[in-house]
Amino acid sequence: MNSDFEPPPKGWSMLSLVGGVVTAVIAIAGLNALSKHFSTTASIQQPESLTSKTTSPTNRAVTVAELDAKSVVLPGQAISSNQLITNKIYVASSGGKLTQEEEVIARQAWVYFQRNWNEKTGLVNSVDSFPSVTMWDQAAAIAAVVSARELNIISTKEFEAKMSTMLKTLATMPLYNKEFPNKVYNAKTLIPVNYGQLEKREEIGWSALDLGRMAIWLKIVGTKYPQLRSQTEAVWRYWQVKRLTKNGQMYGTSILQGKEQYNQEGRLGYENYAAYGLKLWGLNVKKALDYQSHTAFVNLYGQGVPYDQRDYKTSGANNYVLSEPYILDGIETGFQALPKAYADRILAAQEARYQATKQLTAVTEDNLDRPPYFVYSGLFVNGEPWATITDTRQKHNDLRFLSTKAAIGWHILYNTTYTQQLFDFVQANLKSKDGWYNGFYESLNQPNKALTANNNGVILESLLYKKVGQPLTVWAGVEPLHLSSNSTP
Repeated sequence: MNSDFEPPPKGWSMLSLVGGVVTAVIAIAGLNALSKHFSTTASIQQPESLTSKTTSPTNRAVTVAELDAKSVVLPGQAISSNQLITNKIYVASSGGKLTQEEEVIARQAWVYFQRNWNEKTGLVNSVDSFPSVTMWDQAAAIAAVVSARELNIISTKEFEAKMSTMLKTLATMPLYNKEFPNKVYNAKTLIPVNYGQLEKREEIGWSALDLGRMAIWLKIVGTKYPQLRSQTEAVWRYWQVKRLTKNGQMYGTSILQGKEQYNQEGRLGYENYAAYGLKLWGLNVKKALDYQSHTAFVNLYGQGVPYDQRDYKTSGANNYVLSEPYILDGIETGFQALPKAYADRILAAQEARYQATKQLTAVTEDNLDRPPYFVYSGLFVNGEPWATITDTRQKHNDLRFLSTKAAIGWHILYNTTYTQQLFDFVQANLKSKDGWYNGFYESLNQPNKALTANNNGVILESLLYKKVGQPLTVWAGVEPLHLSSNSTP
């Protein structure tokens, strides 16, 4: 993960995304713009346990924090080797036709992309109404367009037109050092930029993690829709992939004081997920796919949760344990990059937290509708349980939130009594006229009204997964046999 976050200048009203993992920063233009972009939410429908008349929000937050601090035990319960399987493709049992409620959810998520589509370039704003985009979020937009077509939200004609425009742009846009997509672009002009500085051309490096996700979706589109294959392959050929991997690991770049820094990227979770995408195109990512060599376990509310021992103290990088990479791996590959047993534990720990605190929990990273605008809200990071931090390690546990994309993704994958509670809460509280809000703040007891491509894109691809009843690479016909080669093309 990159640690090169730069906040937008004070004069800018909206945030852009921080390159690196789904990293992003939102753009907010003062109270007037805030009220314009975010519609008023209906009365919040909380579970009875979250609305106790005898407990103030402040007291509840203190109580939950105390329980969270006590929930951690090191070392945690490990997972036996016979449970660590990644060659079996897992399929959720809840596949099939969408319910009427799910169709409504999908159509509402698509509203975001209608609002934020840039006709000339085919790029989609990462954050509502702010023309800035990273490759992670453009991959989410590709997923959304595919999902909208297959869920009969848009026509085949519209799908092919939108996808062709996107792919043409990706195969011709200016690249960092003529090698890879810059971490962030002006989505209207295609100018490579720094965060929040949409008019000044600036090349700031590339993110291997972002490109790994893009690689998965290029492979899905090119395989599922043969008429588009030449365009997806043109995108890959346009990249000079030699420096994307080294000695079986993924590498990205940053610019510090005018000099390029070439760094290994990724920790357990995103590292493995992104590496799977690069492996599909024949790159050697053997070490990046290794989910055991750096893994240890921590007990959180009695559940042994896997985490990467390469934390900030030992490696200079944060080792976030988050929901999203496991959800994406399940939906897109059927848990081919990471063992399903890891995902089982990560969901179980969040449910166990709910059972102990009565606080619905589905945490991951995402944009906020207020400073610091982007946080990693996770189960464990740098030795701390249930911490919400920025990539510069500033703590914001008061801004921990239930994530919309995580709640829906977990439910589609697992369909348990607990995930149904998450799903129902999202439906009741987090719909806006412009898409789905990013989540719901625990302590503030109100929605996180940020609107983003990644949140709404993950929602759409989760629902596509349910409809087709298969992991999306399997549904598309992507051959896992491509993974047998460790050599670069």
